Amino acid sequence: MKINGAELLVKALKKEGVDIVFGYPGGQAIDIFEALYDEKSIEVILPRHEQALVHAADGYARSTGKVGVCIATSGPGATNLVTGIATANADSVPLVCITGQVPLGIMGNDAFQEVDIVGITRNICKYAVTVRRREDLGRIIKEAFYIARTGRPGPVLIDFPKDIQIAIGNDIYPNEVSIRGYKPNRDVHIGQVKKAIAELNKAKRPIFLLGGGVNIANANEEVQKLIELTGVPVVTTMMGKGAIPSNHKLYLGNLGIHGSYAANHAISESDLLFSIGTRFNDRITGKIEEFAPKAKIIHVDIDPASISKNIKVDIPIVADAKIAIEKITEYAKKLDIEPWVKTVMEWKKEYPITLAHYSGLTPDKIIQYINENYKKPIVTTDVGQNQLWTTQFIELQGNKQLLTSGGLGTMGYGFPAAIGAQIGNPKSRVFAISGDGGVQMNIQELATAVSLELPITLIIFNNEYLGNVRQWQEMLFKKRYSSTHLKYRRSIKEENANIPYTPDFVKLAESYFAYGKRITKEEEIPEAFKFADEHKNAPTVLEFIIDSKINVSPMVPIGNALNDMIMQC
Repeated sequence: MKINGAELLVKALKKEGVDIVFGYPGGQAIDIFEALYDEKSIEVILPRHEQALVHAADGYARSTGKVGVCIATSGPGATNLVTGIATANADSVPLVCITGQVPLGIMGNDAFQEVDIVGITRNICKYAVTVRRREDLGRIIKEAFYIARTGRPGPVLIDFPKDIQIAIGNDIYPNEVSIRGYKPNRDVHIGQVKKAIAELNKAKRPIFLLGGGVNIANANEEVQKLIELTGVPVVTTMMGKGAIPSNHKLYLGNLGIHGSYAANHAISESDLLFSIGTRFNDRITGKIEEFAPKAKIIHVDIDPASISKNIKVDIPIVADAKIAIEKITEYAKKLDIEPWVKTVMEWKKEYPITLAHYSGLTPDKIIQYINENYKKPIVTTDVGQNQLWTTQFIELQGNKQLLTSGGLGTMGYGFPAAIGAQIGNPKSRVFAISGDGGVQMNIQELATAVSLELPITLIIFNNEYLGNVRQWQEMLFKKRYSSTHLKYRRSIKEENANIPYTPDFVKLAESYFAYGKRITKEEEIPEAFKFADEHKNAPTVLEFIIDSKINVSPMVPIGNALNDMIMQC
């Protein structure tokens, strides 16, 4: 049977099990949307901006474990995907991004809405390719999905010229993939496992460090079994939170520049660091030369390029986290490390992360209400203080509950990611937590959530500042708050002048036909969430007015070792 290229794309999406596509049409993608028009098994979600579109596909992918698919037109449509592609690449999220392109015959001639999107994105995705022959289209799409979901997952971009979209050819879509030079390894080297177990059995102060790779591999049950078998304490990266339940008796919290005292000091004092599924970026290591200085380091990761890239390791294990953990568990045993466990648990008890030194309406009280009143909600965050407070105080019982931009730190991520998560998990309670700065980067997606009748609760911590930068300016730049005060007026120089905030988030929500409520007192928290719970057919914006002087603590200043912490900022 002969069909055009756009129709073959739709057939391919169906074969790959795609039932949700996030798309924004344009001149060079219109034929793709024409082919999708009569396809009842695929719902096309129309966000209000392409950056939000790719973040929504990202949130859908993270929360469901499926490959997220997004479609945009050429030129500015394609370039608006760039931040989202980089976000997904940093956090290992499987996406297939399809961009329309001008016809092959005029490519390279500065045609209207033409950019070299493959060249632009090549370094921020797993693979980027322009389809140059109609007969290659089926193979390229099949390879894109395979590359996106295998090995270390990540985004793939297919640049789809208009003449290939309309070109007639066969309807064959391959069943198998064979890519020369791309053979991701999943299996574990038993010899390396035995070496790791030998070191683990000798250790007196071992610690497990779990990263996002454990969640991506759906290895939560397996890693909890390993931890309970060995009795070894656990710390997580921000992306690894949820790898084991937050209330587990051996869990010490997140490590890193805003990690807990117990987690950071456990890493610094350990004699064996057993790391699974993390890249050791600077947010968790602090001063590299003083990271885990007394420890032998074992590193399990599916990506060989991540091993010894930032931190030199003693025993590398290249494998899928789930398979590696299962094999490690076969050889592991209970360790005699009671003094060590007692010490780290005393640290956890003596130095909890707390905002108790602040009075009134504080972020921890808002997040604690979620912990106490909602069973396994999905929580997305933006980036800044809102993200740090959420990752400090949210209690998770499993992976896929916390979606956040960890590697790239993308403001504007949280709300569109929540839209994708709610679409993929229609029965789940979804909360998006954002600051008053980041939320404005994609707040137009209220229109998308209203049109889709999604009952997302958007929580805004409004402290009138770009809070994370303001905190650094307070501590390190003599309180010179340069370009961080969001209530600024050109004609008014007093920093604390009684100026109305722009926008009025409640009125803005209502203008989109969403619901809105402003909360200024601690005792109003329960009423606010009950207000949101009542609305099942549209999003609710809860604007919490937070004192701008509330800082994220503890904190490791840049250039310091993990155990050189400021406990109260």
